[in-house]
Amino acid sequence: MSKDHPFSRRGFVLGSGAAALVGCQKRPDAQVVDRPGRSNRPLVGCIGAGSRWSSEIAGQVMKYADVAAICDVDGSHRRMARANVLNHQAKRARNIEVTSHEDYRAVLDRKDIDVVVICTPEHWHTKILIDAMRAGKDVFCEKPLTLTIDEGKQIIKVLDQTQRIVQVGTQQRSSSMTFLTAIAMIRAGRLGQITNVEITIGEAPTCPPLSVRRIPFGLNWEKWLGQAPEADYVSGPSTDATRGFVNSRCHQNFRWWYEYSGGKMTDWGAHHVDIAQWALDMDHTGPLWVEGTGTFPVPMKEGHPTVTNRFNTATHFDVTAQFPGGVTMKILSHSSNDRGILFTGTKGRILVNRNRLVGKPVEQLKDNPLPQDALRQIHGGRPLKGHMQNFMDCVATREQPVSNVHSHHRTLTTCHLANIAIRLGRRIHWDAEKQEIAGDEQANSWQTREQRKGYEIDV
Repeated sequence: MSKDHPFSRRGFVLGSGAAALVGCQKRPDAQVVDRPGRSNRPLVGCIGAGSRWSSEIAGQVMKYADVAAICDVDGSHRRMARANVLNHQAKRARNIEVTSHEDYRAVLDRKDIDVVVICTPEHWHTKILIDAMRAGKDVFCEKPLTLTIDEGKQIIKVLDQTQRIVQVGTQQRSSSMTFLTAIAMIRAGRLGQITNVEITIGEAPTCPPLSVRRIPFGLNWEKWLGQAPEADYVSGPSTDATRGFVNSRCHQNFRWWYEYSGGKMTDWGAHHVDIAQWALDMDHTGPLWVEGTGTFPVPMKEGHPTVTNRFNTATHFDVTAQFPGGVTMKILSHSSNDRGILFTGTKGRILVNRNRLVGKPVEQLKDNPLPQDALRQIHGGRPLKGHMQNFMDCVATREQPVSNVHSHHRTLTTCHLANIAIRLGRRIHWDAEKQEIAGDEQANSWQTREQRKGYEIDV
């Protein structure tokens, strides 16, 4: 990027060092505090104890709750996660017994567990989440929440029936002043009428052909596959694009297989499309139509990969989604801008990502600042807090968390429609009220997918 580019790093930058954290209003008689006593700290069961849980989520959870159960279909994950939890809680005199399980239903069967945290690959999210809500648990589930559009509808149906508290792990709604400030500026009319949104989310990796291998000791591969079709366990050497992880059909690489994920489109789209629709006040609706092109690392036939031993999600894509009110949204794997969201309005434009917010309207904040409570007003005047604290507070107060299922479902619907459009190679017309693809029976059938016997999602 040249130094003369309007969004050059030399331009005005609003950093996120002092992050503003969005939270939930607590009722006067409800508090979540760290003091001895079972009544004030929920008991948590972790389902999916791989790298995401161990590297970030576990530490956040244990600030506000005690972990009492670890579940994973990989024995090495279970052992490492349980040891880390025991060590962490012992240092804080939280001497809680921590059980270990391969089957998530053993966690849900425990009456003493209040909250379930789901950090599995997304092809498992919906079934576990629905079963957890029916078991009377509140749930924190990592993003993206669903594998298909229909799964989002199923989750909402059970959520409405059970009235549980569910927070989605889209931390951008809580963790960066840059996004909150951008939304506040748009809501205050500083950009005028928004006409275009350009979202850049990065390219997905490829891999060389992988070989059929013996299933690693301690991994229940059949359970890991869950609803997805039966498949050989394949793996091979790491590549630069996969950051040293062994390439495989499993664990850190699951995002690059359509059988288990939506690729980069739902990975980073779950974050940036979410912020864009939230800013536009369209996180309760959806696009009118979606079209685009994609480049795939393997040959495709009628939208389905024909090779089984290489990553198959789109590496590059250029998607256009038309929203009501004349707003055009572009979702790109690559652009001339930094990864993030470029909002263009009749009065100016801004580029925002996790680290910075730039553009002339941002520079004008120096002489014409936003109202003091502008960021809080994004959430109805509620205090600004961290994502996990927001969830734990809402467990106590029974209020809707910052990243709720209804808005996240609408975000992922846009992402899923984008994937359908690039895989089928044609424009997809969407009826947001009926939540149906209009005039295209084949495309509409892609709202769901066949589930392997024994792993069906029943609502």
